[in-house]
Amino acid sequence: MTLHKTPAAEDAYVPSERRIARERYRRGRTRRATAMAATSTLVVGAALFVLITNSPGWTRTKETFFSAHYARVAFPQVLEGLWLNLRLLAVCGAAVLALGLLLAVARTLRGPVFFPLRALATAYTDFFRGLPLIICLLMVVFGVPALRLEGVTTDPVLLGGSALVLTYSAYVAEVFRAGIESVHPSQRAAARSLGLSSGQALRFVVLPQAVRRVVPPLLNDLVSLQKDTGLVSIAGAVDAVYAAQIIASKDFNYTPYVVAGLVFVALTIPMTRLTDWVTARMDRRRAQGGLV
Repeated sequence: MTLHKTPAAEDAYVPSERRIARERYRRGRTRRATAMAATSTLVVGAALFVLITNSPGWTRTKETFFSAHYARVAFPQVLEGLWLNLRLLAVCGAAVLALGLLLAVARTLRGPVFFPLRALATAYTDFFRGLPLIICLLMVVFGVPALRLEGVTTDPVLLGGSALVLTYSAYVAEVFRAGIESVHPSQRAAARSLGLSSGQALRFVVLPQAVRRVVPPLLNDLVSLQKDTGLVSIAGAVDAVYAAQIIASKDFNYTPYVVAGLVFVALTIPMTRLTDWVTARMDRRRAQGGLV
C-alpha cells in the first residue's frame, strides 16, 4: 500500500526552534556588521573632509579643480566628446576579441607544420605586451602618416583605434590561451574518439569551455580599454579628454579634467560591478558542479 502526501501535508513544514534561533542570530550579526561598516566609513570620510578643507591651499585648489561654473561649462562638451570614446570602445572591443582569439588559437595549434604561425603569434604578443601603449599610439598616429602610403588613412581616430587594438589584442590573446590550456586534454581526446577532427574538437568542445572560463578577465580588459580610449586625444581626436583640455587651456582652470575623470568613473563602475557579478555567478556554478 502506497501512501501519498497531500498538498496540505507538504506545505505544513515548520522550522525547528534551533533553526529559527540560528537564522535570527545570522540576521542580527549581518545588521551589526552593516552598522559598523557604515559608521567606520562615515568617520573616515568626515576625517578626510576636515583634513582636506582645513589645508592651507584648499581655497585655491577648490577654485582651480572644483569650480561649479567651469563644471557646468565643460559638462556638455565632455559628454559630446564621450560619444567618440564609446564608439571606440564598441569597435575596438569587438576587434580586440576577434584578433585576440585568432592569436590564441594560432599559439595553441599543434604539429611542426604550424611552427611559423606559432612563432609569429608569440612574437606579436611578446612585442605588444612589452611595448607601452602610449609609445604604440605615438608610433602609429605619427609614424604611419609620415610614410605617405597611398590608400592608408591619416584619420587620428582610426589610427588611434588601431593602436589600441594592436596592444590590447596581445593581452586578450594570453587570456584566451590560458582558457584553452585550462581545458583538460581528455575533453579533446573524447571529442576525437567520437569522430571529430582536430578543428572540430577545438571549435565545438575546447573553445566553448575556454571562453566561459575567461569571461571575468575579459571583462576586466574591456574596463581597461574603456579608460584607455581617452589616450587617442594625443592624436588630436576630440574625445572627452581633449574636449576638457580645450576648455582648461583657455582659462587655466582644471575643473574640466575632473569632470572628464568623473564621467569615465561613472562608466567604469557599472562594468566593474558586472564583472564582479559574473565572477561570483560562475564561482557558484562551479562550486555546484554546473560549470565544466
